Amino acid sequence: MKIGMDPRIKKLANILVNHSLKIKKDDIIDVNCGIEAKDLALEISRLILLKGAFPRVNCGLPGFAYTYFKNATNEQLSKKPELRIYEAEKIAGTISIGTENNTKELSNIAPEKIALRRKATKPISDIVIKKDNWVICDMPTNAMAQDAEMSLEEFEDFVYSACLRDWKKEERIQTNLKKVLDKGKQVRIIGPNTDLTFSIEGRQGIKCFGKRNMPDGEVFIAPVEDTTEGYIHYDFPVCVYGKEIDNIKLEFKKGKVVKATASKNQDLLRKMIKIDPGACKLGEFGIGTNFGIKKFIKSILFDEKIGGTIHLALGMAYPEGGGQNKSALHWDMIKDLRKGGKFMIDGKVIQENGKFKIKMG
Repeated sequence: MKIGMDPRIKKLANILVNHSLKIKKDDIIDVNCGIEAKDLALEISRLILLKGAFPRVNCGLPGFAYTYFKNATNEQLSKKPELRIYEAEKIAGTISIGTENNTKELSNIAPEKIALRRKATKPISDIVIKKDNWVICDMPTNAMAQDAEMSLEEFEDFVYSACLRDWKKEERIQTNLKKVLDKGKQVRIIGPNTDLTFSIEGRQGIKCFGKRNMPDGEVFIAPVEDTTEGYIHYDFPVCVYGKEIDNIKLEFKKGKVVKATASKNQDLLRKMIKIDPGACKLGEFGIGTNFGIKKFIKSILFDEKIGGTIHLALGMAYPEGGGQNKSALHWDMIKDLRKGGKFMIDGKVIQENGKFKIKMG
């Protein structure tokens, strides 16, 4: 039996407070979590207080999401959360800790209800993203360990190994990849059942080294909105709202998805990409660089960072790199190049069979 706080929690809290966020005296910092993250939230709060700032802890109730979506009317779902918008405008930064206790909780909730609420709450995420002072992470829980097919102790080791890294060193490793993306014009992805092209001309790559996600480890860029052509097959299932969508195949013309199929939950896939006009376009091309994460665990926060994989997100583009696509959706899907495949920029192979062909770092 463990006695006292896991020392790795203190290390993670230190990274989140002193590396991920910029916190000044008198700042109000939101700390969003579930009860499973009590120790981490308390340590984060202690460190925030030591900076002369003010932690504001919002602790969610297990089961609340199901109760809400099961019983809320469309009027309630679509109501703009004025109070939370006001709070988002006043806070200086946000630390959000995922604490899944049932990853299938929303499996039987109609996706239209969730999409309706997502549209209503989008102004909050817009404000938070614009402030550029936020980070999300996951606390190891039994539910996530079960999805990852590990014991809780094994999963804790997996999570902390992915998070407790030298993030300044990781930034240096990503620098050359960003330079290649910044100078690039045309991306081509080739693999089994995949031949996809799009332009990145004029866009800037963004290095991800623990500032917004924890764990982190990717470089991403926003495709030019109307340039995506071809088709792609995704190797891993996409997990959304407690449901898995398997064997996703997408076909693009003039930047838009024109055909979407899946072997499981195909209707959900098609509904998601019709949430709004921007949901059928690519908002992100990401390249995983965290080679400390080797196993797919059905959590996008970890899975999109796997070294040797790429991911493409339907929907919203983050504006800092020049992306213009707007949507309430931002939905990452992963292509595993370790199983055979490559991506090229302007005809030059950048990664093949999961290994970089350019100098990194």
